[in-house]
Amino acid sequence: KNLLTPECIMFFLFLQITVSSGGMLVQKLNVDDLQFEKGTFDGTMAYAQNKRQQVVLTELWAKQHTDIHFSCMHPGWADTPAVRSSMPDFYEKMKNKLRSEAQGADTVVWLAVSAAAAQQASGQFFQDRRAVSTHLPLAATKPTAAEEAQLQTALNQLADKCKPASS
Repeated sequence: KNLLTPECIMFFLFLQITVSSGGMLVQKLNVDDLQFEKGTFDGTMAYAQNKRQQVVLTELWAKQHTDIHFSCMHPGWADTPAVRSSMPDFYEKMKNKLRSEAQGADTVVWLAVSAAAAQQASGQFFQDRRAVSTHLPLAATKPTAAEEAQLQTALNQLADKCKPASS
């Protein structure tokens, strides 16, 4: 069966899925140092901060672009080369409890092809095919509207610097 029908292609043009991480749950949005130039660099915290930014942007874009369905998801902790190399202590402690790569991919595939997923509200964060909170209770990680706007402005300015010069 040909899956590249015009209807299928149009469906995927209006679908955006971001693979994030539960690591973002411990991070409050920090819009003051998007390039991690202040203080001592911590790769794990930079990763978690970038994942928080992805979640915030997904929520913002869902509000701004209602013709596109946005979703963000956490694959769970999967046994991947990246987990093994970037968090060796975590890997050693958790290696018998980690998900397979296929299990980690389940929700993103479900979001991409399931009619049930397409019926979910745009802008949500998913794990195990369910919408879940993007904030832990009492963690104080919810950004203000001003912080969200500052993130979007700062990222637009960074993107503008990467645009080729007009001739």
